[in-house]
Amino acid sequence: MQRRTLLKLGLVSGTVLALAGGAVALLQPGLVQGRLTEAGRALFMGVGRAILQGTLPQDAVAQQQALAAMADRVDTLAQNLPPHVQAELSQLVGLLGSSAGRLALAGLASGWLEAAPAEVAAALDGMRYSRLQVRQQAYQALHEIVGGAYFSDESTWAVVGYPGPQDI
Repeated sequence: MQRRTLLKLGLVSGTVLALAGGAVALLQPGLVQGRLTEAGRALFMGVGRAILQGTLPQDAVAQQQALAAMADRVDTLAQNLPPHVQAELSQLVGLLGSSAGRLALAGLASGWLEAAPAEVAAALDGMRYSRLQVRQQAYQALHEIVGGAYFSDESTWAVVGYPGPQDI
């Protein structure tokens, strides 16, 4: 295959992927009236299981409660974002919440909650170290949102040795 043909194929494939992803995000937004959809909650809980390994409670029930509380805080964050940022987050969550978008952008075949945390971590690493800037940006957004939402709760501070705000 000639280099020119390969470049054309890559350009056409990228365009089709972008259009398909945009169409999926428009059909199934990640936020509805500023709140996470069920697919959005599953995305953040699945990503949280992978990113927060070692800081989550060991007990399965307590871990589920911690992840659900983190998803609630992401939901609160989303409701308080400016409309244009909500729209961007909705597109990202909608795309990653769909099986086609999850496979294309993250390279993860299983659902966020069905995949093992190690599989999700590998998919996130693929995004993090990708040569495509859009994949890197999606990773950074997920990482920052999950970390910020989880560690904004006082009960999580002791795990990382943070004593809390100091009196001045």
